[in-house]
Formats: sequence, structure tokens, C-alpha cells
Amino acid sequence: MGDQVDTDAPDPTFNPPTLADILTVRSAGSIWYDYAREVESVSLRLSDTSAMSKSTLLVPVNKAVLALHRKPHEGPAPDGDDMEITDEKTRVNVERWVSVHIIPVCHLLSRNAYPTLLDGRHVYFKQISESGWKWEQYAVNGTIRILDQVHASNGDIYFINGVLDV
Repeated sequence: MGDQVDTDAPDPTFNPPTLADILTVRSAGSIWYDYAREVESVSLRLSDTSAMSKSTLLVPVNKAVLALHRKPHEGPAPDGDDMEITDEKTRVNVERWVSVHIIPVCHLLSRNAYPTLLDGRHVYFKQISESGWKWEQYAVNGTIRILDQVHASNGDIYFINGVLDV
């Protein structure tokens, strides 16, 4: 009798999944995650469980990324003479695009504007409904629907049906 294990007791070795863990197994946002892993500071942030790295990710589903006229690494349409896309421009374009989809705090969903990791860029949540799950009641920047929400040990992921402009 004394050797029985209490199966209702929490497992002290269990670590809840991080943002990176969830993105690894959830294929809906795999294209965004592929880009995110190219940015070292973001890649580290997605695995970091310290209080300073809590984040909210607005992850475009693959269909939304594929629908883009210009892919994230290409950046905005070049002006006149500047047609060459260098490795450095590609790196900067990817970093900017990934960063605009990350809010450096978590547990949001209010009508406030939140700064993203891209300097000078903010996003807001607009309530568009009063039915369904709380996250289903909001749209990002008024028009981008939230399709799903997943909690992680270091933040929240909102899978969205559009992309944010850089």
C-alpha cells in the first residue's frame, strides 16, 4: 500500500510548452514560424520562459502568407532604381515582418493599442461580436479575424487570417 503513486498530484518535472514548442507542432502557422526562426532574437524569445520575455504572437495562418503579392523577405515594392534585393535587405525585411507580429506582453484582448517589437508600430483589438470564445469576439486592427488561441508558458498565440503591414 505504501508504494502507491498519487496520480492526481502534479508532476514536478512537467514543464508547460513554450511558444516555440507550440509553433513546432501546430502547422497552421508554419510559414511565419520558418521566418521567425531566421531572426535570432525572436527565436530565443520564443523559447525563453523568463518573465521579461512573455509575448503575444499574432501568427498569420499559412493561407494568409501565401496570398501575399510580395513575400515577407522581399519587403515592400522597390522604388525606381533600387531593384536589387541583397542578403542584408532580405534579413531586415524578415526581421521587420516577424517583429510587427509580436507584442512584448501577454494576456491582452482589450481595446488598447499595444506596441509591437517593430519600433513605432502598434496593433489594437476591436470587439466585433459578443458571442463565442472571448478571442473570437475580437479582430486585430479592426479587420483581421482571430481564428484560434493557444496559451504557452511564455505567452499566447493568436492565429490570424491576415498579415500585418510593415
